Amino acid sequence: MTAIAFGTDGWRSIMAEDFTFPNVRVVTQAIAEYVLGTGMASQGVVVGYDCRFLAERFADTVAEVLAGNGIPVLYGAKAMPTPVTAYGVRMTGAAGAVMLTASHNPPEYNGIKFIPYYCAPAMPDITAVIETNVHRVLAGEEVRRMPLGEARDRGLLREIDPEGPYLDHLGRLVDFQAIKGAGLHIIVDPMHGAGMGYLEQLLEGCVLEALHNTRDPLFGGRLPEPNAANLPELIQRVRETGAQLGLALDGDADRFGIVDAGGIYLVANQVLVLALHHLLENRQWQGGAVARTVATTHLLDRMAKTYGMTVLETPVGFKYIGRALREQGAILGGEESGGMSIKGHLPEKDGILAAVLMAELVAVGGKSLQEVLAGIAGRFGTVVNQRIDVHVQPESKQRVLDRLKGYAPVKMAGVPVVERLAVDGLKVVMADGSWMLVRPSGTEPLFRIYAEAAAPDRLALLQQEVRQDLGI
Repeated sequence: MTAIAFGTDGWRSIMAEDFTFPNVRVVTQAIAEYVLGTGMASQGVVVGYDCRFLAERFADTVAEVLAGNGIPVLYGAKAMPTPVTAYGVRMTGAAGAVMLTASHNPPEYNGIKFIPYYCAPAMPDITAVIETNVHRVLAGEEVRRMPLGEARDRGLLREIDPEGPYLDHLGRLVDFQAIKGAGLHIIVDPMHGAGMGYLEQLLEGCVLEALHNTRDPLFGGRLPEPNAANLPELIQRVRETGAQLGLALDGDADRFGIVDAGGIYLVANQVLVLALHHLLENRQWQGGAVARTVATTHLLDRMAKTYGMTVLETPVGFKYIGRALREQGAILGGEESGGMSIKGHLPEKDGILAAVLMAELVAVGGKSLQEVLAGIAGRFGTVVNQRIDVHVQPESKQRVLDRLKGYAPVKMAGVPVVERLAVDGLKVVMADGSWMLVRPSGTEPLFRIYAEAAAPDRLALLQQEVRQDLGI
């Protein structure tokens, strides 16, 4: 049996190779033992799943093991986005949720993650306990199971459907009357994923068109990741129809993809800046903090400083953003990979929320997102940012890690270094506000280089210099 290791957000692997029914039982038994140890087991565990191949069967497998451990199962009545599954925890007061999803990974992957009672990704201390339990189960500890019919007869299994309550909750967070009153023309693209139907319902009354809103476990032959490369039809359709917006969701609808009028794709860093602008200027929110990962744009910092807010810089992983939203007074939390949430919502990334917030911004401001960004740039300056992935030979990875550990440049591209951080990888900040971050992959011979600067040529110089210095 292959080793099972949790990554940034749960365990993911290839179906039929590693992600098998026996392995899912092992991980679920480990989660069940964690839940039993919390004293909250009687409150039950929500089981959610997305639209991937065999999703319902894997969910049945999870339910059998939870019930076999005497834990009530609150079973999703149908495929659900990750944020809706998390809302199911809040709605029922459950001890947590088990979500079956590989998010934006290729179609041959599936995954399983635990969402604790606080409705956000599990923190490392919880994951560590579950992983320890996994090792014990793999070593021969019993996996307890109960047939679903018996579980239902014993009152250990009941169906829930958090969709309606979740949509009602968003209705209290977002001004849908303003969106409908503006008569916006919007194209939505759930990418054949679990977010099908959600934007369509929320934006009812707009001039609306939906693409890829049927279940397809192969996701139309593309990754269910809402970036420019995977959204050609959405971009083209926005351009052809003159729509004001294109709104996309990834496979489990926790990440967003935003296309502006004219078919202009906006990267997540731009969307986060727009969201903060909207909350502060249009909604007049005040105080608090903005939380961002170490790899996310510092334009948020400039805006926060002007508005008297603090900035909470976290390691990569939305679990840390979730903690900032739950415990540290953040009104907005986000990451450059496409995760976002706000005060008053779940401390879990939610692509549906992000999408409708962009619609609200366009509706109340009467401008395109590009026009709003231009105004922000005029006030706070222009930045460009990029992530590049650099593969190295497996035998070279340790050599690069050793160089990275001692890497402490005094200048980069001729500009003095003012800060060196090792929060998650190595980050170097320059006197002109530009910065560079190198993060090694934990599983591959791969280094991710993030950089931000005022202009493309400056960005290229930073990337070139760090690659030369580290020999990658």
